[in-house]
Amino acid sequence: MQRYLETAVRAAKAAGAMQKERLWSEHDIEFKGEINLVTEVDKACEALIVELIRAEFPDHDILAEENDYAAANAPCKWIIDPLDGTTNYAHGFPWFCVSIALEIEGIVQTGVIYHPMMDEMFTAIKGQGAFVNGRQLHVSSRGPLKNCLLATGFPYDRTWDNENNFNNFMNFQMSARAVRRFGAAALDLAYVAAGRLDGYWECKLKPWDVAAGQLLVTEAGGKVTNHALEPFSTYDHRILATNGIIHQEMAGVLATKESRSALAD
Repeated sequence: MQRYLETAVRAAKAAGAMQKERLWSEHDIEFKGEINLVTEVDKACEALIVELIRAEFPDHDILAEENDYAAANAPCKWIIDPLDGTTNYAHGFPWFCVSIALEIEGIVQTGVIYHPMMDEMFTAIKGQGAFVNGRQLHVSSRGPLKNCLLATGFPYDRTWDNENNFNNFMNFQMSARAVRRFGAAALDLAYVAAGRLDGYWECKLKPWDVAAGQLLVTEAGGKVTNHALEPFSTYDHRILATNGIIHQEMAGVLATKESRSALAD
């Protein structure tokens, strides 16, 4: 497992160095949807990460954001977001990261999230704790919800689909100390693990957004479920991650009439 982690760290650092070097350059921007961006740096970072992983583990499967890779149904699968926070990156806003996780027989066993602008490497191996630059992480001990700082995000189809997280956002603004919207789901989860945020929720996420981050939170002593308090799967698209103390309170807000009606419409 240590070899897997070391490979992920090396790949994340290489991609992060490229991102930092090219941040304020002109970018070739393409659209995967009306407002969903991809840059040449996303693609170059993914190619670099995949090349480094395949050099070490050529028989492993790859699930990544920007390209489809032929699956061999191997027991080991790398789940990669080469640049989480692409919209921030394309605008020169320095809040983005690399996220790499390894799933073995359906369970995420190791993960890294690298924030190149802060040079912070978040790492976790299942059952061995979570760390940032070698320092062990612990979720916060804050509660109740009214004393807590939360984070969330909004889906790309928010202007035309009813599950847009707007009602939840307003409800939490009334219930918590404050809510932040940073624009990189993986970093939000890393910050919950580090105790810098107390809770995080979002919807319409992809496996590469959450695979490494949800492991970090649980290994730091936090709790991760879906919005209905069911066990979380990397392939769920709704996530609730907290310090554990405010988990029930946050789930209660997500279960309010206004939030439920948004899903039913």
